[in-house]
This record gives sequence, C-alpha cells and structure tokens, in this order.
Amino acid sequence: MAEACLQVRHLNAWYGQAQALFDVSLSVGEGEWVVLQGLNGAGKSSLLQALIGIGPKVEGHIEWSGQAIQSWSSHRRAQAGLGFVAEDRRLFSGLSVRENLWIAARGESKASMLRQLDRLLDLFPVLASMLDRPASHMSGGEQQMLAIARTLMTQPRLLLIDEPCEGIAPVLVQSLRDAFLQLRSEGLSMLVAEQNKLLAAHADRVVQMASGQLQEMA
Repeated sequence: MAEACLQVRHLNAWYGQAQALFDVSLSVGEGEWVVLQGLNGAGKSSLLQALIGIGPKVEGHIEWSGQAIQSWSSHRRAQAGLGFVAEDRRLFSGLSVRENLWIAARGESKASMLRQLDRLLDLFPVLASMLDRPASHMSGGEQQMLAIARTLMTQPRLLLIDEPCEGIAPVLVQSLRDAFLQLRSEGLSMLVAEQNKLLAAHADRVVQMASGQLQEMA
C-alpha cells in the first residue's frame, strides 16, 4: 500500500446525544482509491462529513499529510487539499455550468485556472457542450459531474465523494468510472461512499461499514 496521506484513528462522532461513529480507524494512501460500502445509516456520510469538518461532533485523531487536523475548520481543511462532494451536490442552481466551475477555481494565475478548466472539460466532456446552461436545467447525472468537476477546480489532493452514482443513468455511471480511473492514474487520492458495484470493482480497496463501525476490508 502507498504511503498514507490520511490517517484516522479511534474516531467517534455524535449528532447531539446520538452516536454515529464508533472507534473508526482508516487510512487512505497517496493515489489510492478507497470505496466505503454499507446500507443507508451505516455511517458513511457521517465519516466523510467528520473528515471534512462539517456535521457531527467528533473525538479522535485525524491526520492529514502528517498534521493533526481534527481541530481545524472545514475551510482550513479544504485549503490544505481536502475536497468534498456532498450527496445533495450543493450546486448554485441559478448559475451556469461555467459559472459554477469558475467560482471554485483556485490557482496561481488565471491562465493556470483556465488550463484546469480545460482539463476538467476533457475529463467530463458532457459538460463542454453545456457551459452556458443553468445547473437547474441539467439531469441528475450531469449535475453530479458538475459537482465533482467544481470540487476538482479547487485542485484537491484527496477527494471525498458521497454516493456519486445514486439516481443517475447507467451510461453516466460508466463515465464516472472512467473519470475516477483517470484521476487515480494522475495520483489523486479518493475516498468514495458508494454502493454501485461497477465503481467498487475498480477501487484499490473496499471498506464495509455497518452501525457506525468498520466491518472488514478487502
């Protein structure tokens, strides 16, 4: 396994008095693609939210690139290279595809951000034909691609994605699989909560969750 960029040890999380995660320990290596599987309510979303610093109250240790980040704000974690795509996508529905992408752009210069935009349009070619279309006029699968591309515009080193294939057409699931394979080949680390077997079949590891705990790893 590649050297770990993310280390989670003995992580517990609560929503009010209800405990959502129980003593979770997990690592993600540099350039590794890990899939989280489990039924609804298993704790997958809670884990991703805890890692990015939103949602539940947490106790335990989260280490990113050798630094303990459990006390960091979500904004600081994003600046440090963690990118998060929520299950509800959180797009700006009244803005165009181009505007949704550009609002998240991060880079040393406008030229570098334009190169990143061109790269992502190659990765998700369906978006290239609808740059001026409002996000609200896209299908669910198109919106999912836009949500992922928008997060990639921040140039993260670790991508956290919650249920990217839920409710989208099989042909777009295949497009997402191809995009994830390309991203992994470029060295991006990914932790993806997903039930779809097509995606899981190509991951480096699959982690099973149930009742807020890790069950087994493959």
